[in-house]
Amino acid sequence: MIWAIGDLQGCYDSFRLLLERIGFEPDRDTLWLAGDLVNRGPKSREVLEYLYSIRHSLRVVLGNHDIALLAAWWGIKKSNPTLDPILADPRVEEWIEWLRSQPFVQVDLDLGYVMAHAGIPPEFGLGSSLHYNRILTRRLRSERAPEWLRAMMDKNEDHFDPLGGDLQHERYMLAGFTRMRFCSRDGWLDFDQKGPPTPKVRAKGLMPWFECPVRKPVEEKILFGHWSTLGYFENDAVCCLDSGCLWRGKLTAKRLDTEDCTIVQVPCPEGIAPR
Repeated sequence: MIWAIGDLQGCYDSFRLLLERIGFEPDRDTLWLAGDLVNRGPKSREVLEYLYSIRHSLRVVLGNHDIALLAAWWGIKKSNPTLDPILADPRVEEWIEWLRSQPFVQVDLDLGYVMAHAGIPPEFGLGSSLHYNRILTRRLRSERAPEWLRAMMDKNEDHFDPLGGDLQHERYMLAGFTRMRFCSRDGWLDFDQKGPPTPKVRAKGLMPWFECPVRKPVEEKILFGHWSTLGYFENDAVCCLDSGCLWRGKLTAKRLDTEDCTIVQVPCPEGIAPR
């Protein structure tokens, strides 16, 4: 069986309950994980420890909170109480090396799915996205990764400037893969709005990135997370798997290798009270 699961963010108990509900067997099954494995949730260390133990059964993409862990490890930004146990663990170097080897995009043309934590930026189709995924992944695996990541986090890039150069292009693609939610009609990203796509937000000329009228077509269904206030959402083109587990919502799994599109959810009482 092949299942895709939304943002974990350290909610270990809910994750293990969901695996029990779907009958997951690591020697037989495969999990696609939509990123944000750690941070903010109460058992981020336990999540990372368990995932590393079943790493051969996983297809992972990196999310913005996974990037935050790498940034804390390299001293680019401060750690926090949910990441500190990871950084203090004697196995942390193994876990960090595994995490930084993960891509930003996963695709299976036979299954008909592509996955990125926040989605595929509207200015790019699948081919260009895979091209930039290779570039970003190579940067993150390089010896100069800390320097590169610091430069990536210096500035938001809300559109792809053909004349902007490598740094601008990589900043835009990293932001698109890991942090986007809304965009304007011309495809420029908006990083300020974090709520649901209400009429008030739409009145400002903003819409979910996957509704952008100039979005480049992607034949495969796009799996993504990152958007807890959108919640589980699915149409013919996309599927959002972030159902707000961290905020005491639900943790969602979607089966990918059958046509009936089975959805399984479990409650997440271990999360943070909604703000």
